[in-house]
Parts: sequence; structure tokens; C-alpha cells
Amino acid sequence: MLEVTVGELRRHLPEYLGRAESGDEFLVTRRGRVVARLTAAPDARAAAKERLAALRTRARVGDVVTSIDATWNAAE
Repeated sequence: MLEVTVGELRRHLPEYLGRAESGDEFLVTRRGRVVARLTAAPDARAAAKERLAALRTRARVGDVVTSIDATWNAAE
């Protein structure tokens, strides 16, 4: 992980934001101490798609023709 000082980050903020969006992560330091981490925000849509893909591997489609009013046994 790369380190950048607060002053350097202020001077070149658009550049560092672009690099963070591309996947780079930065530790922001002040007087030699880490005060923050700059990274891209997680993509909520991509995370939801990954969860759905994982659920698809475990889903089982059964009888989709039977009426809603029909009785059924969940153990089958």
C-alpha cells in the first residue's frame, strides 16, 4: 500500500482520487503517522450481483405448474 502525506494529497487530489477509483489504496500520513486510508468505495450493484450468483448455485426450482392453492410438503 502506498503512503502519501496530507500536503501531497491536497496538491494532487484529482490524481489520487482517479488512482483510488482504479483500485490503488493509499495510507494518508500526517507527521509520519497514518491518519486515514484512501480507497475506492465498494460497488453495491456488483456486490449484489455476486450474492445472487452465489445463491443461484444453491437454488432449486421445483414444480412451477401446480396451483397456489394446492397443499405441499416442504420435506420433499
